[in-house]
Amino acid sequence: MIAVLAASGAAFVPVVTSSAGATTVPACHNADVAVRYRATDSGAGHRYGRIVMINVSTHACHSGGFGGLSYVGDGNGTQIGAAADRVGTWSGFTLRPGQRAFSPVDEVVAGNYPAATCRPAHVDGFRVYIPNATRSKYVPHPTTGCRNTAVHLLSHRAFRLA
Repeated sequence: MIAVLAASGAAFVPVVTSSAGATTVPACHNADVAVRYRATDSGAGHRYGRIVMINVSTHACHSGGFGGLSYVGDGNGTQIGAAADRVGTWSGFTLRPGQRAFSPVDEVVAGNYPAATCRPAHVDGFRVYIPNATRSKYVPHPTTGCRNTAVHLLSHRAFRLA
């Protein structure tokens, strides 16, 4: 609602106008998007890629920010090691049907750590939370992680439009 002043003779009378008919963009929910991983590069003990979020719904939705990211394994979704560290800042955006957003991911190779420190474990994939979600999505990504939660192998940046 926007308040405006209208002149009526010598007195000012407040007039309230409504933005009737205006629509707000709903938040993106798990059912609105699909997620996948795309490897992009590697070097110096790191592997780089991105978690890609695609709006598969028939409507636009609002998102932005950090999701959640961790390795899972043991064939049953058990978290392997520490969740991803969040790097940088974020801003909101509107994701139109078919449009993509991505979160850059940096994976440190588990082999960079002594086995006694790392406690290596097979990883089945990623557990991914889209921003503001309380339910996760699974993305296959076989690799090796560290069971030791003091070893941080994953970091990621906030989702942004592709």
